[in-house]
Amino acid sequence: MQSPAKTVPEYLDELSPERSAVLRKVRTLVRRHLPKGYAETMGFGVIAWVVPLARYPVTYNGQPLCYVGLAAQKNHYALYLMGCYMDPAATARLAAAYKAAGKKLDMGKSCLRFHAFADLVPDAIAEAVRLATPAQFIARHEAIRKKSR
Repeated sequence: MQSPAKTVPEYLDELSPERSAVLRKVRTLVRRHLPKGYAETMGFGVIAWVVPLARYPVTYNGQPLCYVGLAAQKNHYALYLMGCYMDPAATARLAAAYKAAGKKLDMGKSCLRFHAFADLVPDAIAEAVRLATPAQFIARHEAIRKKSR
């Protein structure tokens, strides 16, 4: 479910108070642990923390590289952790942290789905968000692109 909102506050305001409160908590968690150099914006209809085009303009689709995304979907919330997507060891650490906390990790390749803030393991999310500086993320992106060519 993509939003037509142009700004993060506009996106949060279009949600019900309960749904907005959940995203605000997760947004605070992400912002607290996000390495410097990423920009918060709306991208692909979700809140996105990206490598600005001014820093890395040569992308395959002309859009900034998305490092973390956050959205309220129809039946759940989604936290897109692209750093984990590019790092299987980080994904394994995230899964181990969820298991140790006695919580179920509902995750696709990069999309961690949850129904309430209490479903998250904040320390594990913080580690996943801290995973890569923009320079490290760009290097991983470029290495993966070279392999796929």
